[in-house]
This record gives sequence, structure tokens and C-alpha cells, in this order.
Amino acid sequence: MARRLFSATRALLRAVPSPSPSSSAAAAAAAASLLPLLPCKRRRKLRKKLSSPRVAPIEPEAARRVPELDAVLDRDAAFRFLARARSFLASLPPPHRIPLAEAGKLYRELGFPRGRSVSRAAARHPLLFHLPRVDSVPHLALTPLMCSLLEEERRLHDQLLPTRVRAVRKLLMLADHRRIPLAKLHHCRAVLGLPDDFRDRVREFPGDFRVAVDPDGRDVLELARWDPALAVSALERDFVVDERRVRRTFRFAVPHSRSMPLDAEDADRLDAATTFPLVSPYTSGALLRPWTPEAEKYRVGVVHEFLSLTLEKRALIHHIFEFKEELGLTRHMHASLRKQSHAFYLAGTEMNWAVFLRDAYGGDGDLREKDPLVLFNEKLRRYACMTKMDSSGLLNFTVTLRALFLSSATDAS
Repeated sequence: MARRLFSATRALLRAVPSPSPSSSAAAAAAAASLLPLLPCKRRRKLRKKLSSPRVAPIEPEAARRVPELDAVLDRDAAFRFLARARSFLASLPPPHRIPLAEAGKLYRELGFPRGRSVSRAAARHPLLFHLPRVDSVPHLALTPLMCSLLEEERRLHDQLLPTRVRAVRKLLMLADHRRIPLAKLHHCRAVLGLPDDFRDRVREFPGDFRVAVDPDGRDVLELARWDPALAVSALERDFVVDERRVRRTFRFAVPHSRSMPLDAEDADRLDAATTFPLVSPYTSGALLRPWTPEAEKYRVGVVHEFLSLTLEKRALIHHIFEFKEELGLTRHMHASLRKQSHAFYLAGTEMNWAVFLRDAYGGDGDLREKDPLVLFNEKLRRYACMTKMDSSGLLNFTVTLRALFLSSATDAS
């Protein structure tokens, strides 16, 4: 009887259409809907798995979720192999290849799940990765198209280097003692839009940075000079343009009785005290008493300013807490950020969640203002989704269009 019930349950599972991989929350909801169909033992196992921090959403209320922003994290997960493998292979000397047997052990560096096949991950992007044989040994390597795209990315980094230097200077001005370990900047280089060789190029700007060694033996980047023109947060700039919008962005509620008699003037005064102004993130947070409203305003303002310096106006919580000591953050930041739902959106799972700046994204989940490097990454993802058949069709279309243009020019002459 139990065997027939289990066989019938497996048949039902095969009949149910699989959820779309574009949303992890939708996949978890679809899995939860199958709980009544499973035997008791498997039901308990699946319920335990769905309650795990790996899959439990950081936003428990479904009504408050924004599917468009959740889809951004799902897109990053789908292209994790592309992002990490291209960075790792580009760091190798030419011809940028590694034996396939060694690549299978570097699942963290290359961004594919442990126990999976690296060749299968590379086969999803045939225009960017290929598996040549060198002395009858299969290798993982970059295609000529990918090498040309990486060269284009290097030129783009060179053009945007002054902008990145300005962002790092502002980040150092936010940090305590105006210094940050270079290893932390290198770890978060993709979030900040920094080139892979930024640690070596900081010495090209002696007027802005100094490289020192801290008591722990780490190389740290120090601010060479304070610039008052840079000590203006994004919120302060927006406050000059649209004061009412910035006032509505943050709210630090003061608990009071509902029966408190407040007229319109007193209500406006209380609203002004509980919303803006925030404490400037470029002041010293060590001077504030901990667990006070001013200290919470300072920490929230620091996170807002840090996200405004990132490439896509968002960051994983692990990247934000990489600078926990320098920015004076605490382990209670989740509660502080969750209260500011007009300014931030928390997406992902309890184990790995991200913080978005709501104002930086439109209703379709797309960035309002895109950095040139963001546009390049979008083009790279388009190439990653193409197959060899798609590329040949695009090439034939380009050749045909050029031939038509040349023939029309000849007829006109």
C-alpha cells in the first residue's frame, strides 16, 4: 500500500509543471504546495528544507515583496559562473586557460555548484567559453570573442578610473580613521565597479591615497587629504532638489499614545523630528552614544551613502558587512533597514540577502541611471544567452544588410 502511494505521488510530481526558475520565492511556494501530496516522512523532510535559511525569504510577508527586484538576484545566480569564471581566467597569463580536471576543483572560484560538471556550466555559454584539447588534455578557456570583450572592458575601466577614484575617496571619508584594508576593496571590487588591478594602480594617485601597513601586517589604503566638496551625501544633494520627497524617504517613529492631542502644527513638528534630518554619514559616528536615535540615523545614512557609491545601487549584506568595523555598523542593521521600507528593499534569503536603493530602480526592476560598465555587463549577458546558431544567423544578417547597402550606394552613383 505504501509502495503504491509513493508511486502515485511520484506520478503526481511528474505531472505538476515545474516552477519557473526566474524566482526562488515562486519555486519555494510551488514546493510548499506539494506538501499534502507527499508521504509523511518526505513531507517532514521538505518542510524542514523550506524553513531552512538557505531558502526562507528575508521578507516573510508576500504582500511586501517586489518580484521585479527579486528577479535581479535570480539573474545574478543564473550568471554566477559567467561572472566568476571570466574574472578568474582573465587573471591567468595568456592564453587564459586551465586544465579541465583542475577547474573541476575550483567550484568557489569559478562559481558553479559543488559536485556539478564545469564543462556543463561552460557549455551554456558557447560563444564565451570553449573546451580545447592541448596535448590530448581538455582545458577550459576563453573564446576569441570573450578575449575581445575583456579588452573592451579594460579600456572602459581606464576611462572610468577617475570616477572610481572619487567613489573610493568618498568611501574612505566614511570610514573610521579614514583607512580601509586593500583586501576588502579587492573582495568588493565588482560591487564598487573597480578594475581587478585596482590594488596595483592606487599608487598612481599619490595626492589622493597612501598605502600603509597596519599592526596586523595588512596593506591598508589611507586617505591622503580631506575634500569638503566630497563630504556631501546623496541624500543631502537630493534634499536641496526635492525636500518633500527626501522627508518621506525615512521615518524614525517616536512611540506615543494614540490619545495624545496633537494639532496640525504639533504633528508637523513631530514629523520633522522623526524623519529628516539624518545625521551626516561624513561625521564621526564614534562621538554618538550607542542605541540612541541619532546613532541609528547615522548608521542608516552610512548604508544609504555606501549603496549610492556602488555600481548598481545595491549590495549583498556580506559585502556591506565587509566594512562593518570601518563604517561602525552593528548586527542589528536588519531591523533598522527593515523599518525604512521607503528607502530600502531587502531581497533574497535569510542566509544571503541584498539591500536595494528603491529610488534607484524603476517599476520594471531596471536601473534608472546606468553606468557604462552596467551597459557593458548587459551586453555580455546577451552574448552569454546566444548559441552558435544565433551568432551565425546574426552574422548572415549583418553580411546581407551590408551587401544591400553597398548595392544601393552603387545604383545611386
